[in-house]
Amino acid sequence: MQNILEIRELEAGIGGKKILNGVSLTIREGEVHAIMGPNGSGKSTLANVLMGNPKYKVLSGKVRFRGKDLLEMEPEERARNGMFLSFQHPIEITGLQFSTFLRAALKARFPEKTFTVPEFKEAVAEGMKEMGMKEEFFKRELNVGFSGGEKKRAEILQMMVLRPEMAILDETDSGLDIDSLRVVANGINRLRGKNFSGLVITHYKRILNYVKPDYVHVFMDGKIAQSGNSELADKLEEKGYGWVTNENESEGEQ
Repeated sequence: MQNILEIRELEAGIGGKKILNGVSLTIREGEVHAIMGPNGSGKSTLANVLMGNPKYKVLSGKVRFRGKDLLEMEPEERARNGMFLSFQHPIEITGLQFSTFLRAALKARFPEKTFTVPEFKEAVAEGMKEMGMKEEFFKRELNVGFSGGEKKRAEILQMMVLRPEMAILDETDSGLDIDSLRVVANGINRLRGKNFSGLVITHYKRILNYVKPDYVHVFMDGKIAQSGNSELADKLEEKGYGWVTNENESEGEQ
């Protein structure tokens, strides 16, 4: 398998404050990695830096996406090349119909293709069924008046339609009830395969009960403190994040 995302000694911050302190991570084709960590550890900062949020400044390090320098790309170029971010708190955009937004995004992602209205509806029909969304949902303004679960379902529908090669899911499980969590997880799992890699960012293990990661990384103080397989998430659930700090301190004393 080829490397799809390579992060090397990445340092970044916002407003003059450094938050990422030397992050290194490699994700290969078809792999799903999970990043777990307490509030303020830098998980969402990593997501924003990878997608090119201009509020965040890269101080040092390198990031390559499919061999290309990701940090040299504008945010829209990253999206066109197959990166996707599911926001922790999707914003509401008044006056923009959801269907208009999604069709424009689809055209931007695949500029070489022409989508008629029937072709567009066909392209999204399966995803809408998977997400339990009715056609009238498309007539609503983007995220305006959506419940928390509807916003997350809408984002996963976007991901299913746009078929990114690298998806960053920033606390997609936040605010979801059990039924919505299962629906969202099923949508993610439908995309899993050689042409889809994912980075699931979460505080809790519950989404990982449905979206089984290949690797789990613990984020502490702006860097990866420990890595392992899915069993690491079980240990965190049982012992808490303080266990990682204590274990690392014990290793440092040896």
